[in-house]
Amino acid sequence: MRVLGVDCGGEATGYGVIESDGRCHHALASGTIRLARSRSSFAQRLHQIHTRLTELILEHQPDCAAIEDVFYSQNVRSALKLSHVRGVAMQAAAACALPVAEYSPLAVKSAVTGYGRADKSQVQHMVRVLLQLEQAPDSLDASDALAVAICHLHTVGVAAAGAAGR
Repeated sequence: MRVLGVDCGGEATGYGVIESDGRCHHALASGTIRLARSRSSFAQRLHQIHTRLTELILEHQPDCAAIEDVFYSQNVRSALKLSHVRGVAMQAAAACALPVAEYSPLAVKSAVTGYGRADKSQVQHMVRVLLQLEQAPDSLDASDALAVAICHLHTVGVAAAGAAGR
């Protein structure tokens, strides 16, 4: 199974593609879509995110996409912008006929570190360990995206094992 993980952000959206045989996970790609706020409108930045995610989907041919859910905070404006980015990521996946799974930040951190309140550096460290990477991903956004993909693989693996045992 091949999964595209996405960690949405208005200025930096992380992505990661992982391939798994159910036991071993291998990172195929990861990175960050960085957007300059001053050079383009929010609508243009959303279009850039959509375009890059579509390119990644066409290049790596994932079986599904996993996207981190909105983290609810006191800043409503930030949450709304983040929701727009998530919508664009979902639309890019849906336009390529990919199923989309959504995971809360708590679920992602729990799946990767065993602790739902882990900080970003702990997540990055565990992503490096779990994927046997020589070096950490180039940004916390990229490691978070890989963590979302790992969370999906663990969730699907647990669900498949449960179904097989019935």
